[in-house]
Amino acid sequence: MTRSDLVEELAARFGQLTHRDAEFAVKTLLDAMSDALVRGHRIELRGFGTFSINRRPPRMGRNPRSGESVAIPEKRVPHFKPGKALREAVDARTPALLELPAK
Repeated sequence: MTRSDLVEELAARFGQLTHRDAEFAVKTLLDAMSDALVRGHRIELRGFGTFSINRRPPRMGRNPRSGESVAIPEKRVPHFKPGKALREAVDARTPALLELPAK
């Protein structure tokens, strides 16, 4: 699902919202979530999951072309951990998706 698909779904589900209002709502929500993560906060959406920041420590890597050692600095990366309800819903749906049609 893309951002525009999400906007379309929101506008279709709530008839009182115009397409522009739905787009504004999605943009506002995603901007608020991004700002919270940038500030180092954790976002918890019950039944869906949590977004947090993980720290990747500095390490030594290799340039694959020259074999030269390269220092890779510390990074902070976003991390998503699905909630129990989402994991169970995806797990319950998975077998139906994996079945291949008979030839």
